[in-house]
This record gives sequence, C-alpha cells and structure tokens, in this order.
Amino acid sequence: MPVDAISLEVFKNLFAAAAEEMGLALRRASFSPNIRERLDFSCAVFDAEARMIAQAAHIPVHLGSMPASVAAAVAEFEEFFPGDVVVLNDPYHGGTHLPDITMISPIFAGGELSYFVASRAHHADVGGMTPGSAPLSTELYQEGIIIPPLKLKLSGWMNEGALALIVANSRNPQERIGDLEAQLAAHRIGESRIADMMIEHGVETTAEHAAALLTYSRQMTEAVIARIPDGVYQFRDAMEGDGQAEFEIPIQARIEVDGAAMRVDFAGSAPQAPGNVNAVPAIVRSAAWYCVRLLADEDIPVNHGCFQPVEVVTPAGSVLNPRFPAAVVVGNTETSQRIVDTVLGALAQAMPELLPAASQGTMNNVALGGAVGDEQFVYYETIGGGHGASSRGSGLSGRHCHMTNTLNTPVEALEYSLPLRVLRYQLRDGSGGGGRHRGGDGILREYELLVPATVTLNSERRLRAPYGLKGGAPGERGLNTVIRDGRSEAVGGKYSAALAAGDRVLIETPGGGGWGREQARD
Repeated sequence: MPVDAISLEVFKNLFAAAAEEMGLALRRASFSPNIRERLDFSCAVFDAEARMIAQAAHIPVHLGSMPASVAAAVAEFEEFFPGDVVVLNDPYHGGTHLPDITMISPIFAGGELSYFVASRAHHADVGGMTPGSAPLSTELYQEGIIIPPLKLKLSGWMNEGALALIVANSRNPQERIGDLEAQLAAHRIGESRIADMMIEHGVETTAEHAAALLTYSRQMTEAVIARIPDGVYQFRDAMEGDGQAEFEIPIQARIEVDGAAMRVDFAGSAPQAPGNVNAVPAIVRSAAWYCVRLLADEDIPVNHGCFQPVEVVTPAGSVLNPRFPAAVVVGNTETSQRIVDTVLGALAQAMPELLPAASQGTMNNVALGGAVGDEQFVYYETIGGGHGASSRGSGLSGRHCHMTNTLNTPVEALEYSLPLRVLRYQLRDGSGGGGRHRGGDGILREYELLVPATVTLNSERRLRAPYGLKGGAPGERGLNTVIRDGRSEAVGGKYSAALAAGDRVLIETPGGGGWGREQARD
C-alpha cells in the first residue's frame, strides 16, 4: 500500500485507536478513584527505536516524558522477548515522579522487535513520608519506593518478588495490585491491536506509515513555528516556595525563533531547590512542546516528529534539571504549570492576539490518608480552577488546565470510597481577572474528615496571582484554610499535618487572568 493522504489518515487513527483502547481498558479495570474517576493516566505506542508513534489524548505532562521511559527501558536491557513487561518510576531514569508508574511491553513480528506499547498511571500511594506519596520532602528517598527499569514479567512469567516488593511499599496494597494488574490488562489490549494491524496490512506497510506519521507531525510543527515572527522572546515567572520555606524560585525562558526551528533555553532559572519542586528535564520538554502545540490551528498527531523542531535546554543543577537525589514530587504537577506560564508569557510577546492570559497555574494537589480499623486508606486528587482569557473570549471556569487533563472526582465516588464528607463544591464566583474578556473562576472545595488523617497540600499561586494580558487584571490568588475546633487558619500553599475527625480543609483555587482593558469592552 503506497503512503498517501488517505492511507496516512487511516493509519494515524489506527495507531491512536490502539492507545485509546488501552486507556479504556486501564480505566475500567483500575481500583483507585484517581485512575478510575479522574483518568490520571496515559497510554502510547512506540516503534522499535523508542520513537513515539501515537499517544492517546490523556495527560499533557506525559507528552514528552513517556519517551524518556521507553528510552530508559531500551538502554537498560539488551534483549526483549515476547511477554516481557518493564516497569519503572525513577525520575532520574525515565520517570517523572514516583507515584507515576510506567510499564513498557515489546511487540514482535516474525521474531523481530517491531513496536512497544507503554502506559503510565498515577498510583495513589507508593510509600514515602506521608500518605499519597506527595510529601514536603527534601530528597527523593522520602517520596516513596524508587523502581529502576526492571522486568516485571519475563517471557510472560510474573516476577512475583518484584511485584511483592512494590506492593509492600504502599499503604494500600490491594489497591496497588488492582491498578498494576489494570495496566497489564491495558498492555494486552495494545499488543493485540498492533499485532492485528501488522497482520491485516503487512509489517512493511505498517512501518512505512508509522515513519510517514513522524514526518507529517514534524512538518506540521515546523509550519506552526514558521508563523511565529523570527526573534528572541523572554519571560520570567516564579514558584512561591519548596515546602520548606516560602521564597521566590525564578523560572526564566528565552525563546529563539528562526524560520521553522525554535530553541527554548531556561538559563537564568533558579538553582535546584532544597524541597520538592524540582522538575526533571523530561517534564520541562513536555511543557515546552505542549505550548507549541497550542498554537496549531488543527490537531497535530502526538508523536516523535512534533518534538524535533523544538530544542529545549535546561541548565544542569537547576530547578529544571536537578541532580540526584533531589526531591521532585511536585515538579511534575506544580513546576510544570509554571513552565507553561513562562513559555506562553514569552510567546505572547510575539503573538499577543493569539496567546491567553495565565490560567490558574497550579494543580492544587490534595493527598490524605489514615486508617479505619485495621485497614488503611489513601487518597490523592487535583482540583481545577480558572482558565486565562484571550482575545477570543472569556476563560473557562472550574476546569483543569494545561499540564493536567484529568476529570474531577465526583463527590459521590469520593464519599463512597473514603471516610470523607464534601461539604461544599462550587465555583468561586468573581475570582477570574477582569478585562475586556474575563478570566475563568476558580473552585471552592471543602472536605470534612470523618476519621483522623494526615493531609498534605501542594499548591501554587497563593502569593503570586495568575497574570493578565493586554491590560487585563490578574486572577484571584488561591487560598488554603484548615478549620479546627471552629477556628480557621490560613495555611501556605504547601502544608502537611495530622488532623482529627471533624476537622475541615477548604481549598479555594485561583481564577484565570483577564485579557484586554475593561473599558474597551463593547
């Protein structure tokens, strides 16, 4: 079959459908609300050279980091066999943060390694200092079990010792077994679908179209970059603290656009932090590539090709390229959001009519856990907020934004699974920034603990408001409040404490920035 526009579209959807079906299987088979309800996972297909061919429309922060996981697996093992499954979560060997457990499976045709399928799921607890494995840590060892690339299955046989070791380091072992088995089930689906493609269309034809898809995505990305005026654009934003203290942690981007090529250099960003906000380079690449994809008028297939025109530089020893064993757990969630704000702020100088104001700029991480009788429970979620407004209209309210693409956890599912009560869940009216187009409003979510629990919050934009553009006002800053014995205490963006039954936690998420001066509104 020759490669033409029609056949390329067919194969683009065949590869993407395999990844999407993996995701459906993973969701249906999973045990934890974080995976089953919030959809905090991603699935993808890679070729034998560890180049991503297709990723399902799941989590943007996994866009550029899953290829690092497959590359780490390939580098670790000289040989793969049918039925092998590699598992890892080490941020310094292809991972992002320890709760994200990645699996990689090879697919063979005629005895030759042809493709890989991969899944990454955020597990609610993998050990560490506090329930939810998102502690206010100062080194990686405090964040949970570290899994280097190892074979969880060897030629179809389960490595029972490795599985037992992983599960034993979770506060909720039965949930971990269920979620790990769900990932394995998803891989069986992916392997079957790719094998069926090669049987139906031929190994060579499938490979030719996979290669053509990479070229197609590269050319589409180059066309997007070519529309940006050539020049150098810079922007600086900052994190608000690292869980050890509140202080400014600068994130600085210098973007050079030359024809169809772009270079994003983060020189000038802060040195690596003592606390948990450091982000490994794979996360930085994900955020930068995501920003470029936002500029496209039509959807660019997510694969290795769309990464090639964008070079990302991160200084060694910085908060965006830390040295082992620096703590990294919220680099994946919070620092990634600030990278997006910084890159979009720079690009807004080149294309002010196209780029939006800052969205909420945080994932508002809530992790908690305790015990009911002899059984432990653990929960993790992120909370949406306001989107930034743009020249095209007001920002959306109460939505996850940018580097997270998860759903909310329904109150019914939360209260059914855990000893919690949600007292309030509503939009935070008026929290979006004013302007010709208003920023979206944040969310107010209040929990009551029905049993004692340890609660950990990791959030941003509590001190520095999401910026507006073209004269628009900034969005309202977020606020975290703990209510004990009828007394309210405003706590920082990063907080951890043991709370009693009846205590309440109130999260008010930031609004998005406004766009344009208000007096210019019709």
